[in-house]
Amino acid sequence: MPGAANGSSRLDELLIEAVIATGAHIGAVWLLDDSGQVLQMDTEAGLPAPIARAWARIRTKDPVPMAIAVRERRKVWITGREHLAREFPAAALALPYHFAAALSPVCADGAVCGGFMLLWPAGRVSELTPRQCDTIDRTCADLGEVVREAAERGRPITAGPRPRILGPRPVRESEPRADLVALECLNRLPEGYCALDVEGRMTLVSAPAADLLGGSPPELLGRRLWEELPWLADPSYEDRYRAAVVSRQVTHFIARTPAGRALSFWLYPGLTGITLRITPGTSSRRPDPDPVTSGDRRHRVVAVHEILQLATTLARAVTAQEVIDLVADHVMPVYDVQALVILTTKGGRLRVAASRGYSREAIEEFDGHPVIPAIPTDRPFDADKPGFFSTWDELRAMYPDTLRSDDMCAWAILPLITSGRPLATCILAYDRPHRFSTDERAALTALTGLIAQAFERARLYDVKHQFAQCLQASLLPHTLPRVPGLDVAARYVPATPGMDIGGDFYDLIRLSDTMAAAVIGDVQGHDVTAAALMGQVRTAIRAHATAGASPGEVLAHTNRLLAELAPDRFTSCLYVSFDLRRHTACVASAGHLPPVLGRSGAPGRVVEAVPGLLLGIDPAAEYATSELTLEPGSVLALYTDGLIEEPGQDLGDSIAALAGRFRPTPGRPLHDLAESLIEAATIEQRTDDIAVLLLREDWFSASAASGSA
Repeated sequence: MPGAANGSSRLDELLIEAVIATGAHIGAVWLLDDSGQVLQMDTEAGLPAPIARAWARIRTKDPVPMAIAVRERRKVWITGREHLAREFPAAALALPYHFAAALSPVCADGAVCGGFMLLWPAGRVSELTPRQCDTIDRTCADLGEVVREAAERGRPITAGPRPRILGPRPVRESEPRADLVALECLNRLPEGYCALDVEGRMTLVSAPAADLLGGSPPELLGRRLWEELPWLADPSYEDRYRAAVVSRQVTHFIARTPAGRALSFWLYPGLTGITLRITPGTSSRRPDPDPVTSGDRRHRVVAVHEILQLATTLARAVTAQEVIDLVADHVMPVYDVQALVILTTKGGRLRVAASRGYSREAIEEFDGHPVIPAIPTDRPFDADKPGFFSTWDELRAMYPDTLRSDDMCAWAILPLITSGRPLATCILAYDRPHRFSTDERAALTALTGLIAQAFERARLYDVKHQFAQCLQASLLPHTLPRVPGLDVAARYVPATPGMDIGGDFYDLIRLSDTMAAAVIGDVQGHDVTAAALMGQVRTAIRAHATAGASPGEVLAHTNRLLAELAPDRFTSCLYVSFDLRRHTACVASAGHLPPVLGRSGAPGRVVEAVPGLLLGIDPAAEYATSELTLEPGSVLALYTDGLIEEPGQDLGDSIAALAGRFRPTPGRPLHDLAESLIEAATIEQRTDDIAVLLLREDWFSASAASGSA
């Protein structure tokens, strides 16, 4: 489609013109796809191909600057790496380099059709000048006009599978071969020099450089350095290259050849690529120290990897302590941190939400202490931004009333903020003075956003979980009624903290002096709805039972009610009525696990009740009953699946195993027996709750009650 091709060429021209006019060193244009939900990079200049491919597709809902600019139809200005880490932690982790950026939407006929981005080396542009703003606005308008005209001609511009990577201006045939002249000059020097494009491919190699690298210029030209020379295929070396391209700052690394010879590599960035200077040895003539690239670069690469891994693992954290444990496991070894604590505030006082590494005395000192304000100073200080204090004197100068616990000597104070609202503060403490590098500050600032998001999820989960547990607890019986002639014990154990709540329930209903009913069940689901429905089931069963319905009728009436109240939720239920005068029990089951009858001196017996449909499936379902004779000293166990289920084990085998170990002894309290039953099930982490109801007829008391009746 020639029209579309011409339009794409015009987009390329506008991009290059904007990069040159604003003094930027990287630029890119995205186009919105037909769905209006995805931005696809169409063309870029100066960005290494791996990075360009990583950002080739951006969803408009993503929490990244380009998506925000398009979604909110406004210009987004990023002043530097710390600003990016604070506002967009995920993007900062993916691009751990130093740069400033302007991102703006591209509109056509009043509708957003794409996005435009320019990057500058960090520190060179503190804010956009009016001229730069005008250039960006004009470029966006021109880009939108090109897109609109192409669409009107019926040849809309669409992004290809990969963005076009714009190189330097081609050389005219009439122009002298400046590259040959430059190569001749470089060959006279003892040091080695190479020219690399933004893709990392060698476009020029001096003879001394080829000798140092152990190759020949024809073999090296057009190849990426780390692909042609395997001993340079180290992620930290490639990271230095990308840092030079994106940050436009000189970087350096030292590598050894297969023969063990040390070479020093200096990377000098330019608009069209990198000039690489290679010298023998580990020290050579060097430019002024670079604050960005000074320090342990390999350590920074490892730290970024650890934080990326942390971002993944934090998604599993559901409690505040799990958040701090994961942060501690990944951050403390990398940054040599000795203690962490997350502090919240309530009523003007500090509260410890979670901690690692601090002593018990330090935690007690923090907890309940009045909030410590910072003093006003001549220099600006924002309490909502991370603070880094290398010594005790620095911290005390800002917070005169602060606490010094466990003789710590340096601190990173990281406010946890989401949606513009402060949630808590994470403090990282060091047991010696610690000077925070620029890379460290940026990485920890990015870490702050990850912790804040995870902590907010954990806090919301805790609130929801506590509410659901309180609701569930309020719907379970606080005490069971006393029924003459019937000894009863009940135990309920919620799922392991961090898991969803359960829907298990139980009840004991006194029907008369010689009649009682026991109920146990499990509502489908592990949420607040399940807990509320459980309360409705208990109420319905109690109402029908006390009205004189038989066991089968109780389940049938409750089933019809559930089919109307919650047609998408099912409930298993076991209902047992006891006739203490006749020493019998009548059992009705709605798809629940069968009861187990324990006898003294013999293994328990599984009571084969006629299983009916789960409650809530078929409003017309009926439930059969079966009679059971209660022997003196026998104990009937009602339970839910959390007691016996194990991954990979057959349910029937689990029920049989329970019956085999259920051997009540005469005179043993039922509470002790119930405790022994659940003890094995509560050792490991549980994803389901457990309910157990044990019933034993006291023949002497039952006979006395029958006689008095």
